[in-house]
Amino acid sequence: MDQIYLDYNATTPVDPEVAAEMLPYLEEYFGNPSSMHSFGIKSREAVEKARTRVAMLLNCLPQEIIFTSGGTESNNMALKGAAFALRSKGNHIIISAVEHPAVTEVVNYLATQGFEISVAPVDEFGLVDPEDIRNLLRPGTVLVSVMHANNEVGTVQPLKSIAAIVHQHGALMHTDAAQSAGKIPVDVQDLGVDLLSLAGHKLYAPKGIGALYIRKGVKIDKLIHGADHEQNLRAGTENVLEIAGLGKACELAFKRLEAYRAHTSGLRRRFIEGLSAGLNNFRLNGHPELALPNTVSVGFGNLNAQTILSAMPQLAASAGAACHTGDTGDSSVLGAMKVSPEYARGTIRFSMGYTTTQEEVDEALRIIIQTVRSLSPDVSSSSSEPANEEVVKLTRFTHGLGCACKIRPADLEKVLAGLPPVTDPNVLVGADKRDDAAVYRINNDLAVVQTVDFFTPVVDDPYTFGAIAAANSLSDVYAMGGQASFALNIAAFPVNRLPLGVLNDIVRGASDKAAEAGISILGGHSIEDNEPKFGMVVTGFVNPRNIISNAGARPGDALVLTKPIGTGIISTAAKMGLAKEETIREAEEVMMKLNKISSELMLRRKVNACTDITGFGLVGHLHEMAVASGVDAGIEYNRIPLISEVMALALAGAIPGGTKANYHFALQWADFGQLTQLEKYLVCDAQSSGGLLVSLPAHEAELYIEALGENGIRSSLIGYITGEGTGLISVK
Repeated sequence: MDQIYLDYNATTPVDPEVAAEMLPYLEEYFGNPSSMHSFGIKSREAVEKARTRVAMLLNCLPQEIIFTSGGTESNNMALKGAAFALRSKGNHIIISAVEHPAVTEVVNYLATQGFEISVAPVDEFGLVDPEDIRNLLRPGTVLVSVMHANNEVGTVQPLKSIAAIVHQHGALMHTDAAQSAGKIPVDVQDLGVDLLSLAGHKLYAPKGIGALYIRKGVKIDKLIHGADHEQNLRAGTENVLEIAGLGKACELAFKRLEAYRAHTSGLRRRFIEGLSAGLNNFRLNGHPELALPNTVSVGFGNLNAQTILSAMPQLAASAGAACHTGDTGDSSVLGAMKVSPEYARGTIRFSMGYTTTQEEVDEALRIIIQTVRSLSPDVSSSSSEPANEEVVKLTRFTHGLGCACKIRPADLEKVLAGLPPVTDPNVLVGADKRDDAAVYRINNDLAVVQTVDFFTPVVDDPYTFGAIAAANSLSDVYAMGGQASFALNIAAFPVNRLPLGVLNDIVRGASDKAAEAGISILGGHSIEDNEPKFGMVVTGFVNPRNIISNAGARPGDALVLTKPIGTGIISTAAKMGLAKEETIREAEEVMMKLNKISSELMLRRKVNACTDITGFGLVGHLHEMAVASGVDAGIEYNRIPLISEVMALALAGAIPGGTKANYHFALQWADFGQLTQLEKYLVCDAQSSGGLLVSLPAHEAELYIEALGENGIRSSLIGYITGEGTGLISVK
């Protein structure tokens, strides 16, 4: 059986009848609908026919429908348009605690424009109490927005009761009906709403088309100015092709509604009964009765949703909502419902469509039950089936990637601040210096340098992952100017999910890389875990007088970077299936390359400070150096070496959660100048086994770069220490 699609709430396929309706406007009827000749008239007829079909689905007048580019634009148009039009009457807006970002981000913007926002709570099922809306209303309330059905858990709100209360107060009522239209009745006369948003790709129409219902008599300000298209409310030549598709989809939804409800309700019941028969430790999120017929939100206890999904590639489903994929935070919907972290972190949304079959549901249940059992801590390895793929793809068995999984910088700062002060005079470098390695003096001529590092797979091949993990662990010793002597392995391994041969390959890759570094691995420690993780404790030696740490950078120093950046984005893109093989290979070579030669060449120069670039990204590790040294620094984006194709992959959305966390932390102390958002993410990208960042006098930097080049090492002078300071970083 092919991959089973259970993510219809994210997007639906285009119905064949919808595609057939669109085809003539792609191949034959190309006229501008504003033109008065026959070519334009054909297109205008298509637009108005579609408007009538959308109106039929919503039980409204055709002239109350405005076509948009999708649900997000419809929400923006409704909320901003109504708020600005009614500003003279008041500035208070109410939304629910479970709204989609297409609503919450709009009201957050309106808050910057002088509007006051109140948020109505929900109960444990995600349901809004109409009385809570009544209690939040006040004289200045002009607009209330409560979604019809929640995209994550499927709870359907009592809109009719809420709208009645809102209208008694004299305010407008808006609802985001993107998830409900086509699944349950959406009758604007019955619901009593004034504004309603639709998204085509949720009801078997194409992506990039939507509609906004505006009740006759309701006035809103327009967002897009130009000609008088769409009743002078939305300028721009109409997207005839997709408007025709949306119209047909709405016609089909109207005709099929009862059959759709009956079919998906039966599948939902079968799905829930199957889970109940096969598993114990799970929670159903959402209202048991007032819910979409196709949606099942399940929280699996003490597991991570991304780990579960990675372990069952045969299924297409979402951890929460597709719109939030890759975000670092937990679901705001589950948080508003007060779902415990035990279940919230393991929540997966399964959503079905009218083409989903019973056979697909039964096969999905078999896969889900087997996978969850194999991942559950209380299940022995003998009760589950090992991976049966001919080639194991490691990144499928982890919810995060490499150093991007490190604890968030802001959280680590709090932990480090709570450590007791070190009083032993032989501790030459500790956590207070913000270094990743520690140095302990044995005598005046000898000190021990030691580091520990481990992470989740950044590549699919076990041997390559082991080599990268070893290179990453060794890097901290090299950054201190030390010489590595031996290492111990640290391994976490899911013996109930992967054959032990995979761990053997990981260890073999690490051993070969250690041999390349001239050291031995003497043993180590391993635990059983739901995810594979690997790293090493590396011990080395350094002369106490020659230690290089984060602290020591001086004003006027040049900053030299010895490897290109972008490994976090490329690893994420590889897991998503977006990266080309040659790009993946380039990133692997960068990560596997030891920093040994770069360190040895560094020791021949007068160096003031050094760090290696890993989980906190280039800007984050430079900040650590600057804080420890009491300086500020500036770097130039165009001087930073990048791995090939990394910007294109960032543009495609391959941004790790750890990279986003690094960026948000950096906003406190970094000035990103005129960089685009993607460029900001790139300089904050969480690296695995990155290069050394060396601070040294400018004339020494030239000699260092020359020596690196002679040894085949790509490096670049990326900026300077600009002066004494508090760790501020500027990126031009």
